[in-house]
Amino acid sequence: MASAGLQLVGYFLALAGWVATICASALPQWKQSSYAGDAIITAVGLYEGLWMTCASQSTGQVQCKLHESLLSLDVHLQTSRALMVVSILMGFVGLIVGVIGMKCTKVVDENPVTKSWIAVLGGVFFVLAGLCTMTAVSWYAARVTVEFFNPTTPVNARWNTGPSLFVGWSAASLVLLGGSFLSCSCPRPEDRGQQYYRQAQPSTAREYV
Repeated sequence: MASAGLQLVGYFLALAGWVATICASALPQWKQSSYAGDAIITAVGLYEGLWMTCASQSTGQVQCKLHESLLSLDVHLQTSRALMVVSILMGFVGLIVGVIGMKCTKVVDENPVTKSWIAVLGGVFFVLAGLCTMTAVSWYAARVTVEFFNPTTPVNARWNTGPSLFVGWSAASLVLLGGSFLSCSCPRPEDRGQQYYRQAQPSTAREYV
């Protein structure tokens, strides 16, 4: 059975990754103008995210516009949106379930085996959330890379990967690592045997012990 310290480290790693996942989803810098070619106006920088497109001027003024039509968006953008939303929801469920299953809390404290399995379930939710984030970010980055090296794409219309993708990769790594630590809370066979022995004892014997 995993120690309370390992559970605590895993939980806070997953928590930090979950917060970073929210930040990566909200930030608009999933891809940015590449400034490739000779006839490029560098006074305006273009950024695009899951929810909006922004233009940053050299004076520091930033103007953003939300994506108006969902049906007009590319498939990879819609899929990345859905995966990030699912990741955030799964991470939230993992936070609640993980707190219940950790040794440092008093919930379900009378049944250590069940409590350990609840912690494992929380870790599984975190691992699934991390996989969703990793899939969304990697797919989006692969699509931007393919379009950049596509010969039919105009040089002045090419995009680079933005900093939000690196935030997303870091977030997915933290959530996966934290979920893996929590998943190490599986009860050992001897712990299960002790639990079943306690449940099989008569009430008078338990009181005497």
